[in-house]
Amino acid sequence: MRWLIVCCCALFATLSQAMSTPVLDTASKVDKVLVLKSERKLHLLSRGEILRSYRVSLGKQPNGPKRYQGDRRTPEGFYWIDWRKPSDKYNLSMHISYPNARDQHLAQEKGLPAGDMIMIHGTPLDEEYPEWYFHTLDWTEGCIAMRNRDMQEVWSLVKDGTLIEIRP
Repeated sequence: MRWLIVCCCALFATLSQAMSTPVLDTASKVDKVLVLKSERKLHLLSRGEILRSYRVSLGKQPNGPKRYQGDRRTPEGFYWIDWRKPSDKYNLSMHISYPNARDQHLAQEKGLPAGDMIMIHGTPLDEEYPEWYFHTLDWTEGCIAMRNRDMQEVWSLVKDGTLIEIRP
């Protein structure tokens, strides 16, 4: 009788875990990445439906859009995921097509370069500071950072050429 109760409990636990983490079927294709800076959230969308959500860290100056190189702000607007690469420092990284024409114009008005190399990337593998330390604060120079396991999942689900919208 005990083994039956143990089996039922194990089955219940397995089903509960499976229901809390939805599986993406092959028909679900990520067609947009949406970042809500005020919520520190990155959502993967398909036809307007949220498939997955992740907590992110932003630039050290998270309020307002990026205006020029070195302002430590994360951009706001519409961009593309245009290429990717493994990163020695940040695990995996996906490049955001910042700056767009509007961003370049605003930076030129100030007489400053707009900057570049804005990425979605993982967290450093650092013996002094564990991954959870980075996950709870805004620490980048303007990039969007996430836990390495989350970054690996996003890397596998988001293809180059995917639209990314970054909202305040």
